[in-house]
Amino acid sequence: MDYYNEIKNKLIDNEIYNKVKDYSKEKHKVVTYYDIGKLLYEAGKSYGKDIIRQYAEKLMVEVGKKYNERTLRRMRQLYLFFERQKWSPMGTRLTVSHIRELFTLKNPNEINYYNFISNKLNLTRDELRLRIKNNEYERLDDETKSKLIAQEPPVVTDFIKNPIIIKNRNNYDVVSEKVLQQLILEDIPSFLKELGSSFCFIENEYKIKIGTEYNYIDLLLYNIEFNCYVVVELKVTSLKKEYIGQIEVYMNYIDKHLKSYNQDKTIGIIICKKDNKFIMEYCSDNRIFAKEYIIS
Repeated sequence: MDYYNEIKNKLIDNEIYNKVKDYSKEKHKVVTYYDIGKLLYEAGKSYGKDIIRQYAEKLMVEVGKKYNERTLRRMRQLYLFFERQKWSPMGTRLTVSHIRELFTLKNPNEINYYNFISNKLNLTRDELRLRIKNNEYERLDDETKSKLIAQEPPVVTDFIKNPIIIKNRNNYDVVSEKVLQQLILEDIPSFLKELGSSFCFIENEYKIKIGTEYNYIDLLLYNIEFNCYVVVELKVTSLKKEYIGQIEVYMNYIDKHLKSYNQDKTIGIIICKKDNKFIMEYCSDNRIFAKEYIIS
């Protein structure tokens, strides 16, 4: 087989396609690079590892300088990546630049997660890179990971990270509950992403009246996808049983006075310094979740 001319013709075709078929050029590019990667892999088995360097020297002259040895090796790497994942290049919605961000990952379930979240949230390459850097998959609980593998439908709390990363941009030495709330409010988009997707901010210090006294919910959120209110309480200590009683009261208030008949029940999230699993194990309300936080 004339591997070189086959590769050359595919690259020329891709260059033409990029100019006249802008709406689908990324899909075409993925398929082209996959096909070339396969040809390079087969040529290497027939003619040895140095064949990529030889092809690159000729392609840089005849097609374009960007088709150097490094670029060709990445095409072969893309092909091998797809083969390991048992993905079809026709089935993916990721771009070449997105796929390259996944090259360093070894766990196929982790790769599938980032593929899923990239498509679901239309992540840019840089947004995907940041999520990988922040070890987002590793911070999901084991039950969520099992659901993803089994392709079971998620619930609202499945994609809350543990621990939650909260940025300390002003380098506070002492973090009180008020300071913790301020850190969150300074970058509310990042905080909402730590919780998952479809979360919206309603208000901080949300005032409610219980009996003759006013109480204040630290953060009141809403999740559009799961159609429910979310009460968030912030604690700078480890989880205590009285925190559960407090948030239950707030959740019941929202359900009684704010929730409409077509909305799901309110859930509660306690963000605390250390997750006390002993207390959570004996908490009867499965709508309450405790998550640790990291100040970074």
